[in-house]
Amino acid sequence: MSEARPGVFCLGIATLDYVYSVETMPTRGEKYRSRDLAVVGGGCAGNASVAIARLGGACWLATRLADDLTGDAIVAELNGEGVDTRFARRVAGLRSPVSAILVDAQGERMVISYSDPQMPEDTGWLPRELPEGAGAVLADTRWGEGALAALKLARAGGVPGVLDGDRRPPHPDLVGTASHVAFSQQALREISGEEDPSAGLAKVAAGVPTWLAVTLGKQGVLYVEAGEVRHIPAFAVESVDTLGAGDVWHGAFTLALAEGQGEVAAIRFASAAAAIKCTRFGGRAGAPGRDEVVRFLAQAGS
Repeated sequence: MSEARPGVFCLGIATLDYVYSVETMPTRGEKYRSRDLAVVGGGCAGNASVAIARLGGACWLATRLADDLTGDAIVAELNGEGVDTRFARRVAGLRSPVSAILVDAQGERMVISYSDPQMPEDTGWLPRELPEGAGAVLADTRWGEGALAALKLARAGGVPGVLDGDRRPPHPDLVGTASHVAFSQQALREISGEEDPSAGLAKVAAGVPTWLAVTLGKQGVLYVEAGEVRHIPAFAVESVDTLGAGDVWHGAFTLALAEGQGEVAAIRFASAAAAIKCTRFGGRAGAPGRDEVVRFLAQAGS
C-alpha cells in the first residue's frame, strides 16, 4: 500500500471568477472589449486548495457558500481538481461569492468582488478535530472566527497553522494563534503602521512568537529568522497574469511545511509555484503541477 499524501486543511473563501484580459485598465465610463475570458474558481482558500491538490497534496476545504448555481459550480470545479469539499457549508437563500477581474497587458489586475453580508459567522458546524492525514492548516482572513477556529485545530493537532494575511487580520488573536503568518505588503503596512516592509515586519515580530514573512511580488519575500529580517529574491519571469499568485504561494508554502520542509526551502518551493502561475492567464487555472515546479527549481539551480 502506498504512503498517504501529506494533507492540508484549508479554511476561507472560495469564489467564482470572471477574468477578462484587457490591454489597459479602464479609466472612463464607456464600453471596452476584452481580448480573452476565463470563468474559473477563485478566492484565497479556494485557489490555495487547488494549488495544493495539483502539487500532489491531499486537501480539505472548509468554506461558506450559498445553495445556488454559483455555489454548485464552485464545488464542482473544486471536486474536479481533487479537493475534498465535505466541509463546504451551503446556506439557503443567500448568494455565493463572485468576482469580476480585469487583467491588463502587464499582468496586473483589478478585482471587483461580492460576498453576501448575510453569510452566517458561526463556527459550530466546523470539525472538532483535523481530518486524518492533515499535516498543516491554512486559513485566510475573510472569516475571522472561522480562521481562529482552524488555527486552534492546528495547535491542538501539533501541526503548522498558517495564516494568509492578505488583509489586516479581523480578529486580534489570529497572528498570535498561527504558527506562521505570511502578510501581503498592504496588510503588513496596516497592522504595523510602517511604510517600509522590513521595519513593519520587525515591529510585528517583536510582539509575537509567530514565524513571520511578507510577500512582495517581484521583490521576493522578507522573513524573520533569529530576530533578523532576511530576504529571498523572487524568480524572474515574464508575467502574464498575477491573479491568484499569492494564493498559490500560500498553498505551496503550507504543503511544503506539511511535508516537513523548513521555512526557507518552503519559501523557495512556493515562490517557484507562484512564478510559474504568473506566466499563464486565467487565475488559478495557471497553477502548476509538482513536476513543473521540480523542473523549474532544477533549472534555477535550487
